Amino acid sequence: MRGSRIPGLVGAVLVGLVLLPLVALVVAGARVDFGAALADPMFLPALALSVRTSLLAMALVVLLGTPLAWWLATRRTRIARAVELAVALPIVVPPAVIGVALLMTYGRQGLLGPFLANVGVTLPFTEPAVVLAQVVVAAPFYVQAAASGFREVDPELLVVARSLGATPTAALRRVAIPIAMPGLVVGASLAWARALGEFGATLVFAGNMRGETQTLPLAIFQALESDVRVAVVFSLVLVAVGALLLGALRFAPRLWGRR
Repeated sequence: MRGSRIPGLVGAVLVGLVLLPLVALVVAGARVDFGAALADPMFLPALALSVRTSLLAMALVVLLGTPLAWWLATRRTRIARAVELAVALPIVVPPAVIGVALLMTYGRQGLLGPFLANVGVTLPFTEPAVVLAQVVVAAPFYVQAAASGFREVDPELLVVARSLGATPTAALRRVAIPIAMPGLVVGASLAWARALGEFGATLVFAGNMRGETQTLPLAIFQALESDVRVAVVFSLVLVAVGALLLGALRFAPRLWGRR
């Protein structure tokens, strides 16, 4: 009996390590004037920018990542495995490194900098830079989940669809995507959450300019330098958004399955 309790006790330690900081954050928030903190001039612009850029980043990831995920799910070649590994690389690379890499790509002295300058495009330290940083860090989460969803599609169903006159695109749209939809929804949600919480790459590549490139995570970072209470309230807002997202992730696949 004692031996059977050891895994549970060890797991409880990990649960405590994960949840205790969140509990401490909630306790700290209970002693803060939420109205005054939310009235801070940083809050609304940062929240609006975070929502706007993260939703745009998610839309781009879904638009560009769905065909890629389908290709990865239906190919068993070395090239496909190499591409899948490359797409997943931002998960293990520190965000600050991604920010530096983006600067080395799109900055004035970067790989594409001279070309962009010739066509009058400036990316670093602009709102599009925020979106681009979010796309890079969020894309792997969608592509992996979407590819897993597409791998659940029975190839025989696609053969039947093609035999009935459906084009490859129509078979993908009318057969594969509906079946894989739970995985696509989970992937899109994870990508949006990652984009919403992005910090390091955004700070390096887009900067922290209030009203221009300052997202809510960056506003939390700045608030810590002046008023910790404001940072606590901003953090609780992101925690609440994350909790709602997790709830949606649990119920969305079930609802789609019933449909």
